[in-house]
Amino acid sequence: MSKDIEHNPTSDGEVSPQRRASISATEKSRWERLWPVIACGAGLFSDGYLNNIIGPVNTMLSKIYPDSYTKSSAQANVSSITFAGTVLGMLFFGYTSDHFSRKWSLFASTIIILVFAALGSGAYGAGGSPTGLLAALVAYRFFLGIGIGGEYPAGSVGCAEGTGELKAGSRNKWFILFTNVQIDLAFFISAIVATVVVVITGENHLRVAWRVCLGIGILPPLSLLYLRIKLQEPEAFKRESLANAKTPWLLIIKFYWYRLMLVSIIWFIYDFSAYSFGIYATSILSNLLGDSAPLWKSLAWNILINFFYMPGCLAGAFVADLPSMGPKKTLCIGVALQGIVGFIMAGCYPYLNKPENVAGFVVVYGIFLALGEFGPGDNIGLIASKTCATGIRGQYYGIAAAMGKIGAFSGSYALDSIQKAAGDDVIAAGRNPFFVASSLAFLAAGLVLLLPHIGQDTIDQEDVQFREYLTSHGYDTSKMGLDGISVSDVSIEGTETKGEKTGL
Repeated sequence: MSKDIEHNPTSDGEVSPQRRASISATEKSRWERLWPVIACGAGLFSDGYLNNIIGPVNTMLSKIYPDSYTKSSAQANVSSITFAGTVLGMLFFGYTSDHFSRKWSLFASTIIILVFAALGSGAYGAGGSPTGLLAALVAYRFFLGIGIGGEYPAGSVGCAEGTGELKAGSRNKWFILFTNVQIDLAFFISAIVATVVVVITGENHLRVAWRVCLGIGILPPLSLLYLRIKLQEPEAFKRESLANAKTPWLLIIKFYWYRLMLVSIIWFIYDFSAYSFGIYATSILSNLLGDSAPLWKSLAWNILINFFYMPGCLAGAFVADLPSMGPKKTLCIGVALQGIVGFIMAGCYPYLNKPENVAGFVVVYGIFLALGEFGPGDNIGLIASKTCATGIRGQYYGIAAAMGKIGAFSGSYALDSIQKAAGDDVIAAGRNPFFVASSLAFLAAGLVLLLPHIGQDTIDQEDVQFREYLTSHGYDTSKMGLDGISVSDVSIEGTETKGEKTGL
């Protein structure tokens, strides 16, 4: 970030010209302003379901193939390979969503998710061998990850831009409700699905159970397909797109590198903890309950663990819109409290590790996860989407989110390695991951303090400041925007947006 450029909101309190430029010539109804936010953001339900369901599936495959799965790299590969595909998808669709189309990038990612979710649930190995089956499952989940990756730089970015038409004071809430809350709701639903499926099929038919669990993941993207066909490009994208202009890469890097680095590191730390702990929650409970406990029992306890995501993310959605808090403070407080609870959990682990104390373990662990959602879970994507200009938002968001998924990918291997390094010391194997995660949480809290203030109109102020910065360095901004659309084409009369006048 250039040191001579300020990224703070306007000091005079006036609504920026860019925000006034978002006023359409005709009034939209409440539903017309809200449904694009839903259509763009709710696809992250697929991300949450397909990533979290692999935890129970991981446990099922371990029971079906105890030698070829558990005692090889297959377990770690199946659990985490989706993250590798997601990183590729984020970077690819981040570019296409900025340089071609938000709408069609999002539609393409939906199709990819549908195809490979279906193939993954029906994975068959060569000659019916476990090795071939697991290799096929790994391959399908990699390509599935590419589709999931598109949901971030195309879907979440479109969702953030859509909230600009909603009422000031509620924009952060609506963004969070249809992005991170969708992921966490999917976590909760996937835990219920896994338990119900295993109870119905019985533990003697886990080969059917794991396929059904994965196959249900087809339904969320299928339900959004029609809405996404009907989507239009966001107004901000029509106005600020660099699709028809030469991208000033050096100026972009100079202006945003520092901020992007901070957001990326915070996201890396959050996903390192959130996804890796989520994937192994079922295994942790299975070990805690003992080998003699039926699988359905550990899956049922897992429902309660995943339930704790919901109060955390819902509380964070409303707190992030409070004038006295905002996304930055909410993130900082949430991640700091998570670090404190993590250290408490590590210190008390010898007591929590006893089977008779499984309820206490689940409650404390649930609070640990809830605080992660209250802070970084809800707000890191919000901050990533609102701290850069519209013209490069897809790539900026995609890079930051990709760093998060690299954290998740690293965390799934790191957690496994930390547990194995403890050898026969069961206490150390369970406690050490919490020491690592909690230390990283305090690091993230410190980095959050270096981020700029995020207000209700930050997106539009960023667009104004970015244009001014480009102009001051000799870049011709007249070609920004899609064909036939520019700032001067839109009326800027008045000082209230449509969202502020009516609705939401």
